[in-house]
Amino acid sequence: MNIELRPAQPSDKARWFELWQGYLDFYKTVLSPAQSELTWSRVINPDFNMKCVVAVLDGSVVGFTTYNLQNSTWSENGHCYLEDLFVDPTVRGGGVGRALIDYVKAFAIENKCSRLYWNTDEDNATARKLYDSYSLESGKRQYRISLT
Repeated sequence: MNIELRPAQPSDKARWFELWQGYLDFYKTVLSPAQSELTWSRVINPDFNMKCVVAVLDGSVVGFTTYNLQNSTWSENGHCYLEDLFVDPTVRGGGVGRALIDYVKAFAIENKCSRLYWNTDEDNATARKLYDSYSLESGKRQYRISLT
């Protein structure tokens, strides 16, 4: 399987939205069309601190990840946060998710980040099998206060 990884391009918009909707459906989340459009505009804007790389297989976009750099009081060069990762269910298990994570890992190393991290739900067993092959979960709990 020859997986090409590259930054998202404006021509990827329709397919990215299909995958994005699959990602939102997986997490049983509904976002307004305006928020999804805003997210898309951010990930393709080179001046915004959010990046998106897509995985291309046989000429078709089959996955994506979004990530960004974060400042830290504990690290000279900060951290890299992998925010979203989604792979078309028809190609899962073929190395696309690992390739996307490795791409972001290389970006984090290139930017001298002290840490690459991400979150997932406890019951996301399929993804956790892949994630656990990198490192066991941090043991930290995430707390959220909704501000909307």
